Amino acid sequence: MQNFINAYSAVNLSYLLRGLWVTIEVSVVSIFFSFLIGTLLGIARYVKIKYFSAIVGFIIDLIRNLPLLLLLFFTYFALPNIGLRLSVIPASIVAMTVFESAMLAEIIRSGIGAVPVGQMEAARSNGMSYSQAMIQIILPQAFKKMIPPLVSQFISLVKDTSLATIILLPELTQHAQIIYGQNVNYTIPMFVALAVLYFIVNYALSVGSRIIDHRLN
Repeated sequence: MQNFINAYSAVNLSYLLRGLWVTIEVSVVSIFFSFLIGTLLGIARYVKIKYFSAIVGFIIDLIRNLPLLLLLFFTYFALPNIGLRLSVIPASIVAMTVFESAMLAEIIRSGIGAVPVGQMEAARSNGMSYSQAMIQIILPQAFKKMIPPLVSQFISLVKDTSLATIILLPELTQHAQIIYGQNVNYTIPMFVALAVLYFIVNYALSVGSRIIDHRLN
């Protein structure tokens, strides 16, 4: 018990919370950009534009079948060789945005496909253009169906930020490693703290999704 008391000193807790803030910061920015890009990619793949949709589909499938760890390595270590040098946080955001965009694109494509075809036909028959019908009629219905898988993917992204410790992102897991690296007796207390903090963040996302889903219903 004394190890827990010592491990959870004000200094260590403050250090953990600074790491948690970086985790949240990277996650929020990555979620925002990956959602925008994923939506565009999902629509591009759904509408089946000749050649273009096939190329987009190939890129999505390629990225989805690569490990996120490889993208982190490529963004941080390989891009500087072609003159594009990113610091740790931007490199992590770029890698996670690219990876999550591909994942979200498939979720969004499937969500759009789940909307009855008659909805688009009815909108077009009422004088709407294809883009107007997609934005005003199809996407709102599709996003309602996509809330659970989207939130699950966002939760995975939050947890995946821990992989960026490999490029020394100063996030929650990396800060915990530094603390128990200085005192091996703090290992279990730090694992407990990690579990609690990740649970709080991800549970908040789950509750938020249920509230949104309830209001939409």
